[in-house]
Amino acid sequence: MYRTRANSVKKRIVSIHQPFIRPVVRGKDEKKVKFGSKINISLTKGYARINQLEFEPFNEGNRLQQQVEAYKQFFGYYPELVQTDDIYMTRANRNYLKERGIRHTGRPLGRKPKKAVQSRYQREKSKKEKNERNQIEGKFGQGKAGYDLNKIKARLAETHESWVASIVFVMNIPRAMEDIFCQIFKERLFQLIFQRKLHGKLSPLYYFVKVA
Repeated sequence: MYRTRANSVKKRIVSIHQPFIRPVVRGKDEKKVKFGSKINISLTKGYARINQLEFEPFNEGNRLQQQVEAYKQFFGYYPELVQTDDIYMTRANRNYLKERGIRHTGRPLGRKPKKAVQSRYQREKSKKEKNERNQIEGKFGQGKAGYDLNKIKARLAETHESWVASIVFVMNIPRAMEDIFCQIFKERLFQLIFQRKLHGKLSPLYYFVKVA
């Protein structure tokens, strides 16, 4: 800085312990700047997936299309609904989702439209979809409070990335266990029903499951 008569140095070291760490401006009152990696996570049926992990700051709103295409590549089709924060709902992203027939929970642009007449089912469905978006915030909270996601002390960038990925993987295990338990329960339940049917002993439970 003295030789070039500059007031700042691009990509200057902010941590001797972790020289790869960059300052990321958050714009929040309690901590305007954080130091660490910035990750973009998507949540599908309770399973978290890292779409981007970078140390340089980036605008997550510009990564929505990339995340949706990654979803299509993984599952083979586009999602029916995308539930995001308002920062993702740019005009380009809205047009992108509209062209592919993907619904979203973003607020309409421009002047607030007149209150449309909706049925009770439509109101409850819209409210439920908007509230479901909070699950991703809870996933970040779970990672920070339960697994020290915001206290990673790796000395290498590669180790840092592996550490973050491991935490997300571990957070998905309870969800996988729930699915496995439900599958075993269903198989056992229908096995008992089938055995009762063979012996001519159909319990009320059978009729309930059959109707449902």
